[in-house]
Amino acid sequence: MAYVAVDADDRLEEGPEGLEFKSFLGADARADQRTQSEASNLDRGYLTDHTTHKGPSGFWTVDYYQPYFDVDTSTVLKRCYTTLLPTSPSYLTILTPSADLYGPFWIPTTLILALFMSSSLAASISSYLSDPGAAYEYDFGLLSLAATIVYIYTFAVPILLWLALRYFGVGEWGVAEALGVWGYSLFVWIPVSILCVIPISILRWVLVGIAFCLSGYFLVTNVYPILAMADAKATRLLIIVVGALHAGLALTFKVLFFSYYVVHDIGPGADPARRFL
Repeated sequence: MAYVAVDADDRLEEGPEGLEFKSFLGADARADQRTQSEASNLDRGYLTDHTTHKGPSGFWTVDYYQPYFDVDTSTVLKRCYTTLLPTSPSYLTILTPSADLYGPFWIPTTLILALFMSSSLAASISSYLSDPGAAYEYDFGLLSLAATIVYIYTFAVPILLWLALRYFGVGEWGVAEALGVWGYSLFVWIPVSILCVIPISILRWVLVGIAFCLSGYFLVTNVYPILAMADAKATRLLIIVVGALHAGLALTFKVLFFSYYVVHDIGPGADPARRFL
């Protein structure tokens, strides 16, 4: 048997570090090959590709609403106090560049607590000033009543309006923008509900009127331009419905939560002029 001597390459003695594999394929070909390899592995369930972008999620999923809560506190606070300044340059653009649902959720929730706490405090003060010896019992039914009224107005009304606009062919306004306008419009009612603890009837009416005007003006100036986009001119009449519902909300707040009075005298000999403060 004959043996043939073969000269080994000196680079092999350097070990695996000396080896280098080169590809003669172009950059595009290598990218396509890598994509096909990852796709095939994903199909077999061998790896999870965390770099791939997810497709659009349905409105019933949490991922759909997550971007609307990605907002910092300073932006939410700025949008809140801008609703109190009709002359502000950003009054009509507070939801730009994108609407959020963080403020429209926490504003009505805070308002519910403010309505209950302020009305309970006002009732206890009025009861004490009317009869210092009488015991007062808090009505926790007002809390559930406030939650029902506020949440229905904040979420049901704008969603119904958005559906109506979709029916009339107005697609430039999203449901997030509608909820944002209604949610931020209620901000003025939070300080007003606190100030209505003062047991002076005329002052409460003035405060309710101010809140009604500020929040109503904010709604009209933001909603009417959207209604004007519809081809049907009758669509603009929906602003009357919006105004009527808002007036009903203000009156409901006044009657249910801000109507406590100090009764000085009750009886046949009482002075009618001093019966209520």
